[in-house]
Amino acid sequence: MLIGCYSGDLVSGGSAGNPAAVMATGDRVRAPLLWPVEARLAALLPDLLVFRKPRAPEPELATAQGVLLGVHVTGFTALMDRFSLTCKSEDDLDKLAHIFSYYISDIIEHVLCFGGDILNITGNVLLALWTVEQNQLSDIITLVAKCSLEIQEKFGVYHTREGQDLQLKIGVSAGWISQVIVGDEQRQYLLVIGRDVDDVQLAQRLAQANEIVLSWNCWTLCEQYMFEVEIMKEDEAVKLRDMRITDPFDFDEHFDKCLSYLPHYRTSANTLRTALELDPDSALEQTLRKHIMKNLLKKIDEGQPTEYISEFRTVTMVLVSLEFHKTGWMLHLCHLIQEAALYISTVIEKGGGQLSQIFMFEKGCMFLCVFGLPGDKKPDECAHALESSVSIFNFCWENLTETKLVSIGITNGPVFCGVVGAVARHEYTVIGPKVSLVARMITAYPGLVSCDEVTYLRSMLPAYNFKKLPEKMMKNISNPGKTYEYLGHRRCIMFGKRHLIRVRSKNHPLFDREKELEAFQMAQQGCLHQKKGQAVLYEGGKGYGKSRLLAEINLLAQKEEHRVLSLKLKEADSKQYFYAIQTLMAIFFEIDTCPAFYRQECLHKQLCGKVEEPLHCLFNDLFFVKFPLSFEVSHMDDMARQKKIKECFFQVLQEAVRETPLIFLIDEAQHMDAASWEFLGTLLSSAPIIMVMTLMPTSTLCGGAQHVLQSPQAMLKPISKLAANSLLKMACWELGAVSIPQELQMCLGNPLYCKALCRDLLSKDILLFHDLQKGEEENSKWETLSANVMKSTMYGIPPVSSEEDQKLYVCTVKDEVNLDTVLLPPLLKEIAVNQLDQLSPEEQLLVKCAAVIGHSFHVDLLQHLLPGWDKHKLLQVLRALVDIHVLRWCNESQELPAEPISVPFSVEVIEKHKEEKKKSDAGSPLRQKEELFLPQPEVLEFGVPLLREAAWELWPKAQQRALHLECACFLRDLACRCGSCQGGDFVPFHRFAICSIKSSRGTSRFCSYKDTGSVLTQVITDRLQLPSPQDSFQFQTKLSRSREAFTSAPCRSEEEFLDRVSRTLAQASPENDLLTMKPCHCEEILKFVLSPLAQHCLVIGENTCAFYYLLEAAAASLDLSDNYMAFFYLRKASSLLGQPAAFSFLKKRKVKICQFEEATFCRLRSEVCFNMGQMTLAKKLARQALRLLKKNFPWTWFGVLFQTFLEKYWHPCSLSQSADNPSEKKKKLAVLQQRVQCLSLLWQLYNLEATASSRRFACLATLMQKNSAKEFANEAQVVSTYVALSQFSQNVGDREKWLHCEQMAIQKSSLCWFSREGLLATAQLMQTLAYTKLCLGHLDVSIKLGFQAHEMCGHLRKPALENLVLSVLFRSAFLKKKFDLCVHVLDSQWALISQGHDILGLACFYSACLDLLLYGKGLLCRPFEECLRFIQYYEHSCVLTSQSNVMLGVHSSLAMWFAQDSQWDLFEYHFSKARQLVKRTNASLFGSHGFVRFLECHVLMLQKVPGGVFMHIPPETPSQVLKYFKEFFSRCVTCPVYHRWVSELKASVMRYGKREVLSLTNIIRPLDTCFTRIWIEGEFLEENKSFDGNLAIQRFDRVTDVKENRDEEEIQECNIKTKKNHLKGS
Repeated sequence: MLIGCYSGDLVSGGSAGNPAAVMATGDRVRAPLLWPVEARLAALLPDLLVFRKPRAPEPELATAQGVLLGVHVTGFTALMDRFSLTCKSEDDLDKLAHIFSYYISDIIEHVLCFGGDILNITGNVLLALWTVEQNQLSDIITLVAKCSLEIQEKFGVYHTREGQDLQLKIGVSAGWISQVIVGDEQRQYLLVIGRDVDDVQLAQRLAQANEIVLSWNCWTLCEQYMFEVEIMKEDEAVKLRDMRITDPFDFDEHFDKCLSYLPHYRTSANTLRTALELDPDSALEQTLRKHIMKNLLKKIDEGQPTEYISEFRTVTMVLVSLEFHKTGWMLHLCHLIQEAALYISTVIEKGGGQLSQIFMFEKGCMFLCVFGLPGDKKPDECAHALESSVSIFNFCWENLTETKLVSIGITNGPVFCGVVGAVARHEYTVIGPKVSLVARMITAYPGLVSCDEVTYLRSMLPAYNFKKLPEKMMKNISNPGKTYEYLGHRRCIMFGKRHLIRVRSKNHPLFDREKELEAFQMAQQGCLHQKKGQAVLYEGGKGYGKSRLLAEINLLAQKEEHRVLSLKLKEADSKQYFYAIQTLMAIFFEIDTCPAFYRQECLHKQLCGKVEEPLHCLFNDLFFVKFPLSFEVSHMDDMARQKKIKECFFQVLQEAVRETPLIFLIDEAQHMDAASWEFLGTLLSSAPIIMVMTLMPTSTLCGGAQHVLQSPQAMLKPISKLAANSLLKMACWELGAVSIPQELQMCLGNPLYCKALCRDLLSKDILLFHDLQKGEEENSKWETLSANVMKSTMYGIPPVSSEEDQKLYVCTVKDEVNLDTVLLPPLLKEIAVNQLDQLSPEEQLLVKCAAVIGHSFHVDLLQHLLPGWDKHKLLQVLRALVDIHVLRWCNESQELPAEPISVPFSVEVIEKHKEEKKKSDAGSPLRQKEELFLPQPEVLEFGVPLLREAAWELWPKAQQRALHLECACFLRDLACRCGSCQGGDFVPFHRFAICSIKSSRGTSRFCSYKDTGSVLTQVITDRLQLPSPQDSFQFQTKLSRSREAFTSAPCRSEEEFLDRVSRTLAQASPENDLLTMKPCHCEEILKFVLSPLAQHCLVIGENTCAFYYLLEAAAASLDLSDNYMAFFYLRKASSLLGQPAAFSFLKKRKVKICQFEEATFCRLRSEVCFNMGQMTLAKKLARQALRLLKKNFPWTWFGVLFQTFLEKYWHPCSLSQSADNPSEKKKKLAVLQQRVQCLSLLWQLYNLEATASSRRFACLATLMQKNSAKEFANEAQVVSTYVALSQFSQNVGDREKWLHCEQMAIQKSSLCWFSREGLLATAQLMQTLAYTKLCLGHLDVSIKLGFQAHEMCGHLRKPALENLVLSVLFRSAFLKKKFDLCVHVLDSQWALISQGHDILGLACFYSACLDLLLYGKGLLCRPFEECLRFIQYYEHSCVLTSQSNVMLGVHSSLAMWFAQDSQWDLFEYHFSKARQLVKRTNASLFGSHGFVRFLECHVLMLQKVPGGVFMHIPPETPSQVLKYFKEFFSRCVTCPVYHRWVSELKASVMRYGKREVLSLTNIIRPLDTCFTRIWIEGEFLEENKSFDGNLAIQRFDRVTDVKENRDEEEIQECNIKTKKNHLKGS
């Protein structure tokens, strides 16, 4: 078994030519996945046990002749010290384990090749044995000497990158070897003892680094003439220098001769041990199982691969050292060891630990016990370890007669728990700095039970049970830290402060605990009215806020002047009789904190007048005082004294409660002793005292506690988890912010988790805080946009404090920080690992594998990571985990298929269904992807995210990378658009445009990660060069006749197009199976494929592939209108590339990417910046992207003129006519697509600026976009381009071009129905037509088209487009006075945008709400206060400051609202804002609407505002106001729907010049009096007609050009009449 590859950190000192180097280097041999159980057990044990004959159950010595080889790895402890004792970075611990495992595996394999039997691997010492007859010893010594020399030559020195060399000291001895097995029928241990065992240990100690030392007995038994040696001092040993190879001596012949002495030497070249090829033998299996730890046996029985067994976790180690007198007989010592082993294993297992190893040394033996191994984690393991150690210490002193010295060391810390060694022979062990420390503590503090500081702190035991020890120097440990002696459990002889640890902070609110506080208040009322005691017991898990709730109750009670006695108990307190009441009464008598010399006097004052003087001595032992013993008390026995003490306490408390209400607060009441529970139960029924206690739900309570709980005066109140909103508020409070990133929200209702995570993030300094009130400024750098992203998203957490001058902050994560790699704080990891260990081994394995996949995962991928699991077993384990809420189905409505009773029928049906699909769609790469996201209950997510994080951290790094590689290889074929969208990349033709990467073949199932080669790149790049799925996938081989007729001719008119839309929507049913109407699953692909795939690539170091998938994920997020997640993925991509250089020629990317990907990266960032309101940076990035795409965009007006001339006379050359090969054609298509999108961004950016120069740039961008789209030769792209041109022309007031582009889009739309892209283009065209009819004043037609467009958006799942459609639909209904329909549309719009982060969409929504509030006849969608609060929070956001059209309407509407209430100061503020914006608007619908509201404000100012109320706005004359009207008619030519109303407003202004006063009602609510005769007649909906969101109109009359001309004539006639009225008035 091998853990993984860490060859990058090790440089062998000459490994070439190693006969066993196959497994020690490069490609390691791994254990077959289908090894039988006997072979897996044998690999963990020596041949001495595997081939051992059955013996008696009692310890029995067996002796044999043999040669022992001891290999000691020096420098390993010093290397661990370099990695630091704290081992804060688990990467260091991972490196440490890999270095040792790979180093020792080379040595093991070499020893096995020479026929040695690896007895054990103890710490950094390996012990091997060759068992032979006495006459064969000399030959075997020669063999072992040759083996030792080769080991020193090949592996003698390992140079690590950390600067600490690993070297070897080798000792060899020969003679009689004794073996004994100790233990019971459940667990047994092999011990090898004897003089020659001591000799090999002595030889190791005498040897220096890179030396081989033979014991003196070995030297006397060998062929001395063959060795060059140096005699060491006092004839203790000899140092082997070399072997004399004489001519007659042939070592190969000698090697073959020696093999004949070794009956168990391998006979097959496929394995290094015969023990691994034994036939199944149940008796042998049962014998071997006794020598394996229970938790490891469970995993072997479960069939877990050896690679999956190892973990990194925090454990507590107990090392027991027994030193015996030399006079003891060996057999007698074995019986002592047997007795000690049985007792130690029994005591340790009770506390949740295991006896891992027993190993001998010269003077005695050591027992290594470990608490917290996989499956054994307990909450209080440090306390259990200390208590078990004291019990073992006392037992050994009292019962083991030959014991000379007992020393016990306890340490706690992170270690590697797993398999170390080679495939053929390995052992389960623990490696870490704390393992070395515990061994050093035994030597430094003999005869004591000593522990390190971490154990002392985490045990939570009283400090008086410990004694600090003097610091001592320890070999190879530079900073051992503080050391304590554990004295055992002692009765506290002094009263300490045992009050509640948590104190209620005045500034810290208590979130979401109103129901719990109500229970306390009910108890108060019951105690007051009934004059009886009341008890409230709050039950909740760890971290649910029980202590904080008690602190809140403590504060409330003190405010009401109640007397509160508070106490927090610990587990050790439950073992002290009457401890809780003793401490509570000490607090009551106020003697808990007074000095010892004053305690008696203080107690005497408290008792005077309440308890008779002769009875004071009853409290001597209880309160450690010395009142004189009275005659009455002296004649009482213990039972009578205890009874009398309780009576006195009852009497004192009953008198006290008459004066002041009394409340007991007891935290962690499950640790209360039985006598205290009994006292409280009696007190509850005899005195009106309120008792408030907290309990853990899993605790087992005594009979007295059960009696209290069953009392009618007691109430048990479970504490529930915090709601998500409350937890979010708590996190914001802990961080001092009003907004936190989405990726930090993972605590799921547990306040402790939330608090610990927040404090850990603050301590690691990975968060940034930004002032919310500070106005946003446009950034010129992408790297500094994090704050703006958070400010441009909805946070919805109001400030906790009500102070007006309170600063508000938003929180962001530093750009260079990857939260996926930030480790959990130790406290939370311990809690999560404890929960994980409560699961069964198979459930643990499933959770660990699922943790590698991510927070959400698919069942098929999970099964792929679980070798040997069938679907039936997988579903059974999943069901169990879902039942206990560890996992949950992503769709709550989904349920797990019913469990099959005998035959997994449901699973077979699923598999058969998949086989049929594969046969029917053979050769379709999208079939697997469609199958993955069918609406089946096969996608799950973690119910407890922290459990997933902790499970992921348990994996060794190499195994993590191997599993992430498996996930990446599984997901790579699914990383494209869904079948409904015709497949393909989210960045169009992305895979065809990237540069080819050279790859090499050959990967194993678990490929080792290497710095020199990129395995995943080798696997994936071939896929990247394959044809796109959208080219190979054929949706239908033959069109139906109706569809052939449908596409036979293009639409020549608007009527034909709309008729075709109506017919197509009517056919969009499941029966017709229209492809483009199938539900889109791209959102699921983003969540379950692209995002995890990018993370998998990052973990295994495949940064190039990670960058590719991050671009895909960002493009998919933008496609789904999720700008925040798009920024999140692009920020990750930026961190991969590194910081930009000051000069382009100095730029060195961390990741090598092609020019197309760099251009795409710029284009995606530009779109994100545009959505964030960062217009300057968006233009810069869009220009940069165009430059990389070899399409420059001019900077000057002259360049604009020249480029415009070229574009006007440009002749398109369609790619469909190109003779290039398909691959080159697709590359050009990819470039063209990016150009079109960049140019679309540019004209939208310049269109926001109301300057002539910007308009020229925008016109050029639209012209270039049109030409590029024609070259693209894609009908859907051409339609989308003409739709965009139509929108732009309307915005700039070009009526002729506006309608022409719309007509061109209609004509090009005939081929847009058989692709998702075409359907999207058609929906955009429908929205544009609805928009056009609205602008022209055809409201009925606009409403109908809006509903049809909304229906199409429902199939497309395009939130941005759907929001735009609803905005147009609302405006049409509003102008038509369909206010009920307006409310319905706004409800749909709120459901669409309220869960997202679209501030612009919310601004449009609240603008519509304000219109409804002003003119909607009292209808209310959202309250005015909410609308105002939104504007106040976000008006300085760059998103809104860049949208002048929307904000003009918002501020004007707010001004109108405040005018109704005569709040002229607020009217002035918002009107001044609107006046600043009016010059920056255009002729768009929102711009025209805002302009109309602005003009209404002007009319209101002229006619109704009192003089002198404005401080900052100068008064305007009617002639000045009329200039705004003139500007409106000249600018908003393409929005005649408002012209009639503006003409009326203009007329009122002119009448005001002649003092014609208009009523206030007519100005504030013009719709009531004017709309009826101004707007088009006719109603779309009857007053009593119901409607729904999918409303459709069957037929409507075509609006002809004649009607449009008539409308224009009416408008002109109205204008003429208005002018005549003006002239007449003048």
